[in-house]
Amino acid sequence: MITTADTLATLIAFPTISADSNEALIRWCIGRIHAANGRVHVFSGTKPGKFNLLASFGPTTGAGLVLSGHSDVVPVAGQAWNTDPFILTCQGGRLYGRGSSDMKGFLAAALCAAARADKAKLARPLHLAISYDEEMGCLGVRNLLARLAKEKFQAEGCIIGEPTELKVALGHKGKLAGRICCFGQAAHSANPALGCNAISLAAEMVCAAQRLQALLAAHGAHDSAYPFPATSVHIGTIEGGSTLNIVPEYCEMQFEIRNVMGDEPSELLEWLRGEAAKIMAQQGKGRIEIETTNAYPGLETNPAGDFATKILRAAGTPSCKVDFGTEGGLFSQQLHLPVVVCGPGSIERAHKPDEYVTQKELDDYDAFLDRVIAGLSS
Repeated sequence: MITTADTLATLIAFPTISADSNEALIRWCIGRIHAANGRVHVFSGTKPGKFNLLASFGPTTGAGLVLSGHSDVVPVAGQAWNTDPFILTCQGGRLYGRGSSDMKGFLAAALCAAARADKAKLARPLHLAISYDEEMGCLGVRNLLARLAKEKFQAEGCIIGEPTELKVALGHKGKLAGRICCFGQAAHSANPALGCNAISLAAEMVCAAQRLQALLAAHGAHDSAYPFPATSVHIGTIEGGSTLNIVPEYCEMQFEIRNVMGDEPSELLEWLRGEAAKIMAQQGKGRIEIETTNAYPGLETNPAGDFATKILRAAGTPSCKVDFGTEGGLFSQQLHLPVVVCGPGSIERAHKPDEYVTQKELDDYDAFLDRVIAGLSS
């Protein structure tokens, strides 16, 4: 039988960076799924060469289990790798390659677990979902979930296989990403009073974001399960101006809000817009616009629920919450499923040169999936 490591080697060889197509990987997965007597549905994405996949094994009815992962990986350009990132390299029990932890190690394990499962004994179906463009802000899976919701898809629950070192994550923060656009008025820098400095407007908005962060830290919702227990407000990029002797007429910043449950991101966005209105009134010139570019919900799964209890028992590891976002909140929101995040590898190794997963992590995860799938027979 083909091992999880063998399968991972093939998956790594598909350079499915988010900017590129995932079609070749999906077609290869279809062959593996058919060989395991699975049923395949492929859904075209909103971009050429992009596809979501849903495979099902065992019975055609009943509330089964969803194993879900994304096919895309982050770029390697500019990173100093000691091995070829698209050739799986084994050294000292570590398997190096782009996506080994995030999250092709999980996809390999899920494909192999489905092949090992005794389909005749499954009382409920096993599903495998593979999405695209997760690394772009959980974009690709939304089409798949909309289709499944329309078809009234049923399942007992979903495991998102992001790397958690086999810990069972029951929550993560939501995210709202946006853009602050500051419009000023150009003038010669020798007489700046004739213009309106867009960078100065942006600086005022940076201070507003810092005030919001301080308010949330002091008075907002807190969740001690996260290393940063409050909602965070972060400005990640700023760009404006053209040359030193021109008062800049435009400046743009990108920001994000990562919210704990209890803080509503739309309300925080309105707070920022209120501050922008005050700044414009004080300046008497210029304009500030704030828009949302992407958002996904947080995840909060009841640890005492039947599904979470089963997965925690099968994993034999403690529950936790994770800092990073996943598609789990969308599965929960769109399909009304209990969702946990549990996968091999570590997020600390993801997105870096020399990303790796260990052979032991894959072996332990294989055993975990076999225990979970055995539960579909009861």
